[in-house]
Amino acid sequence: MQVISRPEPTTSAHDRVYRGLRTRIMHGQIPPGHSFTLRGIGKEFECSMTPAREAVHRLVAEGALSMSASGRVATPELSNERIEELAALRSLIEVELASRALPRAHMALIERLQTINSNIADVVSNRDAVGYIRTNLEFHRTLYLRAQAPAMLAMCETVWLQLGPTMRALYGRLRRSEPPQYHRLIIAALKAGDEPGLRLAVRTDVTQGLRMIADRT
Repeated sequence: MQVISRPEPTTSAHDRVYRGLRTRIMHGQIPPGHSFTLRGIGKEFECSMTPAREAVHRLVAEGALSMSASGRVATPELSNERIEELAALRSLIEVELASRALPRAHMALIERLQTINSNIADVVSNRDAVGYIRTNLEFHRTLYLRAQAPAMLAMCETVWLQLGPTMRALYGRLRRSEPPQYHRLIIAALKAGDEPGLRLAVRTDVTQGLRMIADRT
């Protein structure tokens, strides 16, 4: 009997546009208040208007983009109150993810976090705001994956997505010259199996920076 090989499924145009825009927004590559047109998105991603429209509607539903009554699509410009709200959400969700990850925090994970933190120091020294956001989120995601709580992690990433453009603009104003000190405390708590210390370090890390940013706007 002859076996007919089937071609590998390809990523749909909608998914390609969605993931491309989502990554750029989350990593702060697009500033707050930046406007999009479906025609411009289609040209950039070499697709028709339909997948561009579907991707935009999906990102609007996630809060990554805003759409006015006139149909104008843009990255949101967050108020201080909204930043405070998202910081509170990060505190609730990420502290719980870290706590769930602790029993599975083997040495390979800790070494990986130390390597990422070293990379953060490099991008900070280069004043690379986008690189800072990307590697900072990589540090947190790497830890939270060990929680084995995909629904909770998805909620966390939605918050990161909404904060991306604002974090790019505001971290640039901070002119940070060293990596977050609380990352070292997170790593130390993981090594010691110290759950209260870990929860405190994560909570402080994800809230203090955002509140300091909001105070400077």
